[in-house]
Amino acid sequence: MIDLLQWPVIGPLLRWRHARTSLQLVLLAAAALVVTHGLFGPQTAPANLATVATWIHYRGLLVLALLAAGNVFCTGCPFVLVRDAGRRLHAPARRWPRIVRTKWIGIALFATVLFVYEWFDLWALPRATALLIVGYFASALLVDVVFKGATFCKYLCPIGQYNFIASTLSPLEVRARDVERCRTCATVDCIKGRRSAAAPALVLQRGCELALFLPAKVGNLDCTFCLDCVHACPHDNVAIGGRMPGVELWDGRRRSGIGRLVRRPDIAALAAVFVFGALVNAFAMTSPSYAAQHWIASASGVTAEWALLALMFGGALVGVPALVFGVASAATKALAGDQSTTLRRVGTEYAMALVPFGLGVWVAHYLFHFLTGLFTIVPVAQSAAFDLTRHAILGEPAWRWIGFRPGTVYPIQIGFILLGTVGSLAAAYRISEREYPARATAAAAPWLVTTMALAMVALWILNQPMEMRALGLAG
Repeated sequence: MIDLLQWPVIGPLLRWRHARTSLQLVLLAAAALVVTHGLFGPQTAPANLATVATWIHYRGLLVLALLAAGNVFCTGCPFVLVRDAGRRLHAPARRWPRIVRTKWIGIALFATVLFVYEWFDLWALPRATALLIVGYFASALLVDVVFKGATFCKYLCPIGQYNFIASTLSPLEVRARDVERCRTCATVDCIKGRRSAAAPALVLQRGCELALFLPAKVGNLDCTFCLDCVHACPHDNVAIGGRMPGVELWDGRRRSGIGRLVRRPDIAALAAVFVFGALVNAFAMTSPSYAAQHWIASASGVTAEWALLALMFGGALVGVPALVFGVASAATKALAGDQSTTLRRVGTEYAMALVPFGLGVWVAHYLFHFLTGLFTIVPVAQSAAFDLTRHAILGEPAWRWIGFRPGTVYPIQIGFILLGTVGSLAAAYRISEREYPARATAAAAPWLVTTMALAMVALWILNQPMEMRALGLAG
C-alpha cells in the first residue's frame, strides 16, 4: 500500500507539526500581496495581480492539485490560519445548529459565486476581486469565532464544497493504516484531540474538526487534508494512501460525519450544481450565451442584465438538473422494474456518477485560461513589484510573455472532457451493479445516455467562439 507518510523526505515533511502552518503563511502572504495590488494597483485586469493570479493561475493550479494529489489548497488555506488567530482572542462557545448541518447553504453560496462572477464581470475588476478575498477572510473569521469546529469549511465555504466534491476523483486519501488497531484505541485522539496528562483540559493537539472518525471514514468528502489526525494519533496509525480515483463514488457504506450518500440529497444537489455549474460557467464565456440572454429577454420581457443572468443560471443550475434527473430516474425505475424506490432516492443514488464528467469540464475550462496565460504572471509580478515599491526590483515587465496558443490547448481540453465522460459511464454502471445487480445494464442505460448527451453539450460549448472579455483574461 502506498503511504506518503512512510516515504523519505516527503513523510518527515508531512509529519512536521508546522508543515501546514508554513504553507498557510506562504499563501497568506500571497493573498496579502494580491489584495494590496488589487486595491491600490492599476485597475486594468491583465496588469493586476488580483485578477491574473486569482482567475487564471489559482483556478488552474487548484484543479491540477486536485487531480495530482488531493485537497491541497484546503490544506494550506490561509482563512483557517486567520480564524485560528482570532480564536485565541475569542474562543467559540456555540455549536452550529443541527437543522443546518447540511450542504444547502454552501450550495447556495457556491451558486451565488458563479452568478456574481458573471454579473459583475469579476475577471475584469481587480478591486472587486480583492474585496471578495477580504470578504472571504472576514466571513471565515466571523463564523468560526462564534461556532466550534470547522463550521465554515464543512457547511459554508463555496471553495471548500467545490474541493470536497472534486477530491472524490483525487488519487490520495487520509485513512487508518490498521482499522483493527483503531478498535482497541481507548482515547480516540484523532477526533477528540490529544490532551495533557497533567492538565486534561489542555488540548496539546486538536483532532479532526470535521468529525471524520478514521476507522469509519470513506474517501475524501469533507476532508480538508489538514493532517490534524496524523499529529493527534498516539499510535502512528494514520496513512496518506493511494487509491483508484473515483472509487468512493459508488461506495454505499455509511461514512463518518456524513452518513450514507443515498440519504444525503444535499450532497446529490451539490454534485448536480458542480456538474451543471461547470457547463454554464463555460457556456457564459461564449458568444451563444449572449444570444441565449436575448432570447430569454424576448420570451420573458425581462431586460435587466442581472435578471437575465438569474434566469439563465436558475434554469441551468435548478431547472435543467431537475428535469434531467427526473427523466433519468423515472427511466431507471421502469427499466429496472423498481416499483418501491422514489424518484428522489434514485436521483440521489446516481448523482455522484456525473461528478467525473463535471470535473472534466471544469479542468478543460480552467486549464484553457491557465495554459494560454501561463507566463503572464511573470510580467504582472514585475509590474506589481514596481507599483508597490516604486523600484523595478524584479526587472522590467516582460509583457510579451503570455502562454500557449489556444489551438495547442484544445486537444488537452477534449481529452479531459472525454476522460471525465468515461469515468462517469463507469461510475453509473458500478452504482447500478450495487443497486440493481440483476438488471445493472438496463438500470444504468438512462444515466449512460444522459452522460453522453452532456458530453456532446460540453464539446459543443468548447467549439463555440469565445467572447473577448477583459482582453481575453478569463471567462
